[in-house]
Amino acid sequence: MITEGRHQEHASTGVPEHGPGEVPHTHPDPSVDPHPPLRACGRALRVGIGGPVGSGKTALVAALCRSLAGELRLAVVTNDIYTTEDADFLLRNGVLPADRVRAVETGCCPHTAIRDDISANLDAIEELETSLGPLDLVLVESGGDNLTATFSRGLVDLQVFVVDVAGGDKVPRKGGPGVTSADLLVVNKTDLAPMVGADLGVMDRDARARRGDLPTVFQSLAEDDGATEVAAWIRGHLRRADRHFG
Repeated sequence: MITEGRHQEHASTGVPEHGPGEVPHTHPDPSVDPHPPLRACGRALRVGIGGPVGSGKTALVAALCRSLAGELRLAVVTNDIYTTEDADFLLRNGVLPADRVRAVETGCCPHTAIRDDISANLDAIEELETSLGPLDLVLVESGGDNLTATFSRGLVDLQVFVVDVAGGDKVPRKGGPGVTSADLLVVNKTDLAPMVGADLGVMDRDARARRGDLPTVFQSLAEDDGATEVAAWIRGHLRRADRHFG
């Protein structure tokens, strides 16, 4: 069980320390990365955020906007099958101005628009860059999909996959490309673990077994509405890509 409150950072490393009774999970330390640095290519870093329905993807996007919008030139593209509900959620919560959010209605299985035919998402990103000028970061949120959802590397540079504790502690063990290959796995809604009988230690163990050295973050947006560790992970990649921000 994770103790209440945010992690305390070690004074010398800046890496959050685990408190008494916490699950000893991995942290996305910006100084240790199994992936090569991203090439500074003169365009925005594109981060895809996928995961099953109800896992908290849109809430994570909103949290990242709260943390990063003040320091980055940021925009968001959302994907829904028949609605613009996710984009509307972001606008209702005021995390970004309306001109920085684009909604794609896929009209088909969500993974199609992020993996198989990415043209609608590329068009949305191009529209944002044309209307807003140079951007530092574009978050691309997938529609709710299953554990097989992955983003085309022609669309995004990095993929975050979100699962939630309420789905059961067996989810990381089930694997699937989203869990095993995403650049960052986020286990969301940890505050619900006692209510649903989920064992965070089991989830941590199984995530490590499936992902090897790839990082995993356990978070509760009810306790940390800025998604601190995920935001720090994105900042680390921006620094390595030598993109200007701040």
